[in-house]
Amino acid sequence: MFKDLFIRKTLAELEEQADSNHNSLKRHLTATNLTLLGVGCVIGAGIFVLTGTAAALHAGPAVALSFIISAFGCLLAGLCYAEFSSMIPVSGSAYTYGYATMGEFVAWIIGWDLILEYLFGSATVAVGWAGYVTSFLADFGIVIPKTLCQSPFVFDDKGWHASGAIINFPAIFIVALMTTLLVIGIKESAKFNNVIVLIKVTVILLFIGFGISHIHIANWTPFIPVNTGSFGHFGWSGVLTAAAVVFFAYVGFDAVSTTSQEALNPKRDVPRGILFSLLICTVLYIAVSLVLTGILNYKYLNVEAPIALAINSAGPGLVWLRPIIKIGAIAGLSSVVLVLLLGQSRVFFTMASDGLLWKSFAKTHKKFKTPHITTIVTGCFAAFFAGLFPIGLLGEMVSIGTLLAFVIVSIGIILLRKAEPHAVRGFKTPWVPFVPILGALVCFAQMAALPMDTWIRLIAWMLIGFVIYFTYGRKHSHARLKRKNASN
Repeated sequence: MFKDLFIRKTLAELEEQADSNHNSLKRHLTATNLTLLGVGCVIGAGIFVLTGTAAALHAGPAVALSFIISAFGCLLAGLCYAEFSSMIPVSGSAYTYGYATMGEFVAWIIGWDLILEYLFGSATVAVGWAGYVTSFLADFGIVIPKTLCQSPFVFDDKGWHASGAIINFPAIFIVALMTTLLVIGIKESAKFNNVIVLIKVTVILLFIGFGISHIHIANWTPFIPVNTGSFGHFGWSGVLTAAAVVFFAYVGFDAVSTTSQEALNPKRDVPRGILFSLLICTVLYIAVSLVLTGILNYKYLNVEAPIALAINSAGPGLVWLRPIIKIGAIAGLSSVVLVLLLGQSRVFFTMASDGLLWKSFAKTHKKFKTPHITTIVTGCFAAFFAGLFPIGLLGEMVSIGTLLAFVIVSIGIILLRKAEPHAVRGFKTPWVPFVPILGALVCFAQMAALPMDTWIRLIAWMLIGFVIYFTYGRKHSHARLKRKNASN
């Protein structure tokens, strides 16, 4: 009865899907576009928002070590992603890879998990964007009332309680704006992203270069604050927990693989985009976290705009840099929202094309050739969560979703080597099975370090997904129906 839950798509079927006539996505993206898409997504909330939160709540100055741990896990998973993307030039990222290696049910789990990852990811970044916009406007005497720029709910050690705010309007605004741009077209979106990436990388280099002279070594002492007595609150357990929290920052290279059907040469360029973007971003993350915690004591960094706060506290020497940093953060976070919304809409599109979600999600716009329905639905839900929920809660949900996807992709490489040993691979993951196994273990260790409440919310999300799969997806699965018809 349940044998068809693990129906696999062969590489030949996936190649056919990529080249089929019904595929109306346009191929526009070069290796440079893909690398900048990855950088555009990775350099954003992690640097401009979560660096401060992770330092203040979990790791202190040792958040730099947390980024190294996360980067190591990402590198291992990224090598596996690179092999998959060189073999399977189809949108859908880990969802598609899971379909090829572990079957439909596991693919559904990954796809549903990716929806969680991108949905809450775009909402998280939108909240961070709102924090920087509010701070920037305040510098010019334009004060947005707190009731209109903060989450109406707060979730902390005391549980849920009201903040007194009504809605986070700036966060909703940026989601709506980026959704509109994505509906217009991928080529236009990529051009916008390329410009924004150059701006924010320049701004980050300015912060590192001029911020070094304002570092106070005393702020790095102790580098790893003493554990408070509970797991995850400083000490080495805090470093590991912070690594899991900031892991969300590296989701960008996963987003690169969701655009395979829009890449000019996906088998060559997608692996390059993944690995190049990961390398560039890791170096920048480590440097920024050291400068940030050196300028301002980590205890004060639990805010939505930590770099802006650090610049403000540096004194008159960096006054000129304040508006530049904030403009860079605003622009940078805009591109992250763009790429995350792009990633989710492509996962939605691919799952719907396979029959696992409603067929209306597989439609593309007649003029713009983009999956406009999935993009608009994604934007509406992201705006809802961005407008109502706090950034810490949203960020944890993204991290656990990302880590789960990476664990499954790492295991999938081992299975694919056995299932398709002679398939042509434009890139091969080195030292299999050592690299995939280590990647899965590192990612799972970070999942284990996340709070229990985050696990409960993940399980609840998955249960909702199972209901949808067994009531709709399984019955309408194209792969299952195709094999059923072939056997009759």
